[in-house]
Amino acid sequence: MSACVPTRTDNASPEPRKPDRAAPHDSPPPGESPHRFRIEGTDLSASISVFLIALPLSLGIALATGAPLQAGLVAAAVGGIVVGRFGGAPLQVSGPAAGLTVVTADLIQHYGWRVTCAIAVLAGFAQLALAALRVARSALAVSPAIVHGMLAGIGVTIALAQLHIVLGGTPQSSAVENVRALPAQLAQLHPAAISVSALTVTVLLAWPRIPGRTGRIVRKIPAALAAVAGATTLAALAGLHLPRVDLPSWSSHALPAMPEGPVLGLIAAVLTITLVGSVESLLSAVAVDKLTAARKVPDVRIPRADLDRELAGQGVANVVSGALGGLPITGVAVRSSANVSAGAVSRHSTMLHGLWIVLAALLLVPVLDLIPLAALAALVMVVGVQMVNITHLRSVKRNREMLVYAVTLVSVVATGVLEGVVIGIGVAVAVALHRLTRTRITEEQQDGIHRVRVRGQLTFLAVPRLSRALGQVPPGADCVVELDGSFMDHAAYEALHDWQTSHLAQGGTVEFTGRSGVRISEPASETPGCCRPWTPWRNHHCDDRPDRDTAHPLADGVSSFQRDTAPLVRDELARLEREGQRPSQVFLTCADSRVVTSMITASGPGDLFTVRNMGNLVPLPGAEGGDDSVAAALEYAVDVLRVDSITVCGHSGCSAMQALLSAPPVGAHTPLRRWLRHGLPSLERMRNRQRSWARISGRLPADAVEQLCLTNVVQQLDHLRAHESVARRIAEGTLRLQGMYFHVGEAQAYLLANSDEHTDDAVFARVAPASSSLVKARA
Repeated sequence: MSACVPTRTDNASPEPRKPDRAAPHDSPPPGESPHRFRIEGTDLSASISVFLIALPLSLGIALATGAPLQAGLVAAAVGGIVVGRFGGAPLQVSGPAAGLTVVTADLIQHYGWRVTCAIAVLAGFAQLALAALRVARSALAVSPAIVHGMLAGIGVTIALAQLHIVLGGTPQSSAVENVRALPAQLAQLHPAAISVSALTVTVLLAWPRIPGRTGRIVRKIPAALAAVAGATTLAALAGLHLPRVDLPSWSSHALPAMPEGPVLGLIAAVLTITLVGSVESLLSAVAVDKLTAARKVPDVRIPRADLDRELAGQGVANVVSGALGGLPITGVAVRSSANVSAGAVSRHSTMLHGLWIVLAALLLVPVLDLIPLAALAALVMVVGVQMVNITHLRSVKRNREMLVYAVTLVSVVATGVLEGVVIGIGVAVAVALHRLTRTRITEEQQDGIHRVRVRGQLTFLAVPRLSRALGQVPPGADCVVELDGSFMDHAAYEALHDWQTSHLAQGGTVEFTGRSGVRISEPASETPGCCRPWTPWRNHHCDDRPDRDTAHPLADGVSSFQRDTAPLVRDELARLEREGQRPSQVFLTCADSRVVTSMITASGPGDLFTVRNMGNLVPLPGAEGGDDSVAAALEYAVDVLRVDSITVCGHSGCSAMQALLSAPPVGAHTPLRRWLRHGLPSLERMRNRQRSWARISGRLPADAVEQLCLTNVVQQLDHLRAHESVARRIAEGTLRLQGMYFHVGEAQAYLLANSDEHTDDAVFARVAPASSSLVKARA
């Protein structure tokens, strides 16, 4: 898990202050007419970058489907203008996508091009109906292993088909036939097609890896455009005789016809286009949200995707594209990520890219007719291979869903997209049922106590094994039943309850515990409120806890960790040991036992480089009686680990600040008093009448202790800036400072506004709860 210190605030302070990020560009600034059309310079440059990528890809995808090449341009223009205007994801770029290539090619082969256009129109209406029912979020419930397997299968199918064109031949009707025909194709190679294709693939793969200043300059031109342009130039200069792009007159452009064929077949075709297009668009929209949130430049807040509106926009675009004789449309991750990376700040970039496609289709036909089809085939083949994503494979393997992924991939290649997805869903359900029923039940005796351990969900399927294990406990014996699972159905509960009643009647004892060893009372209302899984770490005792004269509470906690947590984190910790620590942030906080850094920052192993001391103090360089341990930690984190930020976190009820207020350590000689002298600048800052008091979420501090805690955070940030390594990184713009205050009693964090600036106006704003974790789960 990777997490960071929260940075979102709710701007609850009534004091006017500069916002952290600019307002979204979908909403006009105050005082400006909402009807005024304004295009940012970053949107204009981003639209050109996306256009240069979309133009060759649209032609290549049209070639791969067997549709008229003009259909790819129509779909790209409609996807940019229509979805850009009506969609719910402002920075997502839509158009003809590789994910629909296999489906569309199959439809064209069975029904012809004009009927395929009509099927695209019907699929658009189906998407509009789904959007009206507001079921867009439901599409995200499909297992990522199925989605990734589907895309990988489509990628393999595309690559196999285009490989024949790359070698100078003609693709067959299916992936299986393409594999069978490959030996014969290899025996009849066409040098001209292979040379053009090889150049295209080489440029595509090498272009992003050109080093140095030259690489930074040439990468402003998209790799796809550079590859196709290079191959076209080679073919023209060498006089190679190859099939080339042939864009007929728009006056002869084919429009949709009434659907003809078996009704069930047509319904299946519409459902396939709807399913694949909708899922790919919605997952792409979620991914674009993640890319936009992680982007630092430009510093503009982009509204999160409205998935139902996005689905409706895709539906309208498919209706328009099909009616105009274009390919089916979906959200495209490659073009969307390019749009985000190029600095787009509104939907205007997407719409402009569609406009450039229209102008190119009308004005650049002579130039487009020079492009060899082999170059487009090589381009699409590389895109297909890249759809077998290594990152997705690692994620699927980590979540133990390789079987679902592999079966979906093979099924899509062998049978088709819709059939492959159905098979994948069936395998996913079977795997889920297998995991649900795979419950481990063991019985053993330790120190005269019989222990029955249940690992996994306890359902009626496990009742026979449960009864068998409970039957091994002798009558009258002391027994502990340890339940490690989040679900127990009625049949399992009845079996446990009946056995408990019988065992107690025979003079035995029964105790039920959870996975952490905490006793589960019966009934639940008898459980004292103080008893929670973290009870052993709290400075109190519960009356109903069993006496443990021979064990130390810390040892109990370590034992529980080894039993319950270590198996879950062992692989991750082993990876961290191999790769070393690479935290992104320093978290400097108090040694107070109530401040649990991993809990309040939702972080895990390897996320934070934590420095703790009494009072979260940062001694000034060369301070009298200074302690180099803090300076050494800062130097190591800043210069060696190259962290991105440092957070100083104070907290309510700090004992160090209370000691400073009650008896300032002037002339003290004990280690504690000497250390607290580093907090005297904070005390002087608070008492300075020329400085305004810190405020917390629009209110003044509750008392002098809280005021000193807040002031101390601001003062320690100033001390940080006095350290040479920190000052240097701040000047370079590669290190940020952040002030934070944690109110223990409220379990509420507050962030200091303008932490990176020297200011006497210290305002701590409340951190709002995070949004739904659904996006994180799908990333």
